[in-house]
Amino acid sequence: MIRRPALSLLVAVLVAACTGDAYGTAAPTPTASRAGTPTATPKALTVFAAASLKGALDAATTAYATTHPGVTITVSTDSSSALETQIEQGAPADVFLSADTTNPAKLATAGLASGEPVTFAGNTLVIIIPKNSLGPVTAAFDLAKAGVKVIAAGDEVPITKYATELVANLAAQPAAPGAFEAGYAANVVSKEDNVKAVVAKIELGEGDAAIVYVTDAAASGKVDTVPITPANANVPATYAGVVVKASANQAAAAEFLAWLAGPDGQVILGTFGFLPPPA
Repeated sequence: MIRRPALSLLVAVLVAACTGDAYGTAAPTPTASRAGTPTATPKALTVFAAASLKGALDAATTAYATTHPGVTITVSTDSSSALETQIEQGAPADVFLSADTTNPAKLATAGLASGEPVTFAGNTLVIIIPKNSLGPVTAAFDLAKAGVKVIAAGDEVPITKYATELVANLAAQPAAPGAFEAGYAANVVSKEDNVKAVVAKIELGEGDAAIVYVTDAAASGKVDTVPITPANANVPATYAGVVVKASANQAAAAEFLAWLAGPDGQVILGTFGFLPPPA
C-alpha cells in the first residue's frame, strides 16, 4: 500500500516528465504540421488601400490565403490621401496601396516606408451618369453646361487630381466650348471623401455626372457611362504601394506586395478591369 505522501510525489514526478522538467515547467514545442515539420508563425497583415481597389483586393486576399497558409489579411479602404495621413499619424498598417504614386512617395520621403514604391496596377477614367438617365450629360463636353450637377471628390483625393488633368485636356481640344474648365468647376455641387462615395451619389441620382475610374463604373452595375472623346484626352492612372516601415511583419508585407505586382496578382486585378502597371 502506497502512503499518501509517496503517492503525491509519484504524481508530481509523472507530471514533470510530461511537462518538460523536474519542476513541472512546460517545455516549449514548435507548432508542427501533419508531416512533422514546424509551420511558420501565423502572420496578420493590415493593408490600407485606395477605395477603388476594394473588390479586387477582396478577391486577391482570398486567393493569397490559399497559397500562403497562416497569413491573414485585413483590408481597410478610403481615399489614398486620407490613408497616407493616417499612416503619418501612426495608424497601424503593414502595406499601403495607393491609387497614385504621389502618396506612397510621400511616405518614402518621410522615412515611413521600407524601400521605394512599387507600381502594381493601372487604370483610366470614364464619365458616369445615373442608370437609364435622360439627363443633360451625353458627351464629355456637357460637363460644363450650365445647370449640370457634377459630383466630385475632395481636392487631395487622387481621382480629383486625375479628373482635373482630364478637364484641362478636354479644354485644350478645338471642339471644347469656351471657358470649359471654369464651367466644370462651377458645376461641382459635392466633394466626397473617396471615389466609391462619388459613385454612390450618382447611383442614387443625386448628381448628373461624375468622373471616376473605369473599374468603379464596371463594378457598380447601377450607372451608365459616357465615353471620353477624344480618347487621347483621357488620363492614365498609376497605382503604387509600399511596405510601412513601422510594420512588425515586414517580410510578410513585402511578400504580399510583390505577389500583387507579380503574375498571380495581375491576373486577379485584370479580371476587375485594372491594367498592368506602366513599364
